[in-house]
This record gives sequence, C-alpha cells and structure tokens, in this order.
Amino acid sequence: MGENTRVSSPAVALETVEVLLRELEAAGEFSGAVCVNQGDQELLLDAFGYASRTWKIRTTVETRFDTASITKLFTAVATLQLVEQGAFALDTSVIGYLELEGAGISRDVTPYHLLTHTSGIADDADEEAGERYENLFLDRPNYSVVETSDYLPQFVGKPPNFAPGEGCRYCNVGYVLLGLMIERATGSSYRSYIGEHVFIPAGMNRSGFFRMDVVEPDVAEGVEAIKDGDDGIVGWHRNIYSYPPVGGPDGGAHVTVGDLLRFHRAVTDGRLLGPALTAELLSPKARHSARGAGSHLMGFGFEFETDADDVVQCYWKEGVNVGVSGMLRHYPMRDITFAVLAVGENAAWSPIKAIDEAVRNA
Repeated sequence: MGENTRVSSPAVALETVEVLLRELEAAGEFSGAVCVNQGDQELLLDAFGYASRTWKIRTTVETRFDTASITKLFTAVATLQLVEQGAFALDTSVIGYLELEGAGISRDVTPYHLLTHTSGIADDADEEAGERYENLFLDRPNYSVVETSDYLPQFVGKPPNFAPGEGCRYCNVGYVLLGLMIERATGSSYRSYIGEHVFIPAGMNRSGFFRMDVVEPDVAEGVEAIKDGDDGIVGWHRNIYSYPPVGGPDGGAHVTVGDLLRFHRAVTDGRLLGPALTAELLSPKARHSARGAGSHLMGFGFEFETDADDVVQCYWKEGVNVGVSGMLRHYPMRDITFAVLAVGENAAWSPIKAIDEAVRNA
C-alpha cells in the first residue's frame, strides 16, 4: 500500500478501535463509554468495564460520568447567554461587577480574559506547574466547598502570573468567577441555571450535578487502580476526598456520552446561543502554544488545533481529575464528533488517541 493510502471510511477504521477498547477493558485499564458520530450517523456507541467496582456493576451507554473540566463548556455557554441578554459584557470588570475589591485581582480582568485563560489570575492549583488539585484538601475539608463562593479562599490574594491579556495560562478559578457572575446576574444558583438554560434546551435529559455523598442511580464511581510492581493492579481506591462533593463552574457535572454529543449539536444548531456568539464560541482566541507546524489556541471554553495556515483542524475540551477523565472533540472538515468518558484519570487517553488516529487516517 502506498504511503498516502487511506482506509475506506471512519466506520471501518473504528473497528480497530473497538478491538483496542475491549483489550483495555480486559486488562482493567478502561471503564467508560464512547460515542462517535459523523453528522447524524452514529458510528460507534458502546460501554466498557465497571461503573461500580464495589458491586461489579457494569457501565452502560446511559451511565453518567463526572466530566471534570468539560463542565467549563457549560459555564462558557451560560456566560455568553447572559452577555447576549445584556446582563454584562465581555469587557465588564469582573471585580467591579462582583464587588470583590481587596481580593488581589486586577480590576482590568474581564469575562473575555476568564473564558480564554488570559486573565493572569493565579490558580488555586496551578496544573501547568504540576500542582495536584487534590492537595488543596490536605488541610481543608473538601466537604466545606459546596457553594460557588466557597472556592474563593483557595485563590483570592495570590499574586497574579501576568497582567490581564499579557499571556495565556490554564486557570480553573477563572471559571469559578464566571460562575459567580452567572449567579449575581440571575439570582439563581449556578447549578440551577445550567440545568434550566443549558441541559434542558440541549436535550441533555440524563445530565446533572450529583453529590458524591448522595446515592444516585447510574452514576459511575470515580476510582484509581492501586498497582504493586510486577503484580499489576492489586486494588482500587475512591476519589471521594480529592475534590468538592458536588460539581461547580470549573468542573464536576455528570453526563452521558450521548448527552455530551447532544450538547455539541445544540451549540452548532444555534439552540443555546444566537448566530454571532455561536460563531465566537467556535472560534479560537488566544495562542497557548505552538505544536509542530500548527498551533494550540484557547477559545471560550473550547481549545483549538490549527494548521500552518491557521485553519482549524479540530476543537475539543478535555477533563481530568482523580478518578475521572474524558473529552469532547469535533473535526469540522469531517463533521465527526466524539465523546469519551472514563473512570480513572489516565483511562481516557489511549481510547482518545486511537479514535483520533482512526479519524485522521480515514
């Protein structure tokens, strides 16, 4: 076969992905669900492994998984909805709007900066510097962080990394501030607003913010494998002390893979935002780093890969935390969208890589 030969279709290429997923499942390395669509055609929808290791309950395509930072997409859409309604603007002073003078955050920080990770605000856990989010709760009980305002002590007063707009560095707490703006603008809790104005209009009927300490059917338990050298996996530990007991603006919503693709379709169909802000949501804004001949850019929640001519090749949002990992990715020129949601912070990456290769080579 010549070096430019391609397989006949994405569906054919995904057959090898299914084989890999079953191999990973058998090795205890993948519990999760996968959905791949091309336009309205479903190419792959399947579930693997266990939703509960404790009770040996298997996952299904209706299992709800913690999405970690994929939740930021819902926050971004909600923020833009309120911009569209005139509650505040993309260039509004965040600190002025929230009346948080004295918080050590520049008055020049705007929602645009927060959405694109260009605010310069110091994160509560600087993931780009290798800090672990769960270490925030070594000295503070994680169950004390329930309301959006409860996050503030974790980062207010920390010196900034750079002046607003003068750099690009991933920042979770920027989305916490956006959540506070949503609450002030609407008079409702962040989670209630997302449920009513994002999940319902998107047809995400299985999605929600479910507490770790409340029994909820069909919600996967976040766990990590305990490994012992040559003996491999010898047990599992839960993630219940690793982050707040219920999700917030920067992460922690629970969705199915089908609901995640419904969200993307609702965005692209214009059911969540008007044409102008839909276009803005699906456009890159700030250069994060160069990757080979192309670039990695941040947008309003989504991240983008462009080629040497600045043409968008794909956009995505990933999420990772102790016990969970996942991604929503779209290839515009192929009209292929996929979601992977998994148990375990490293579990999603091999499936994602395999699907990416299948799509790119098809």
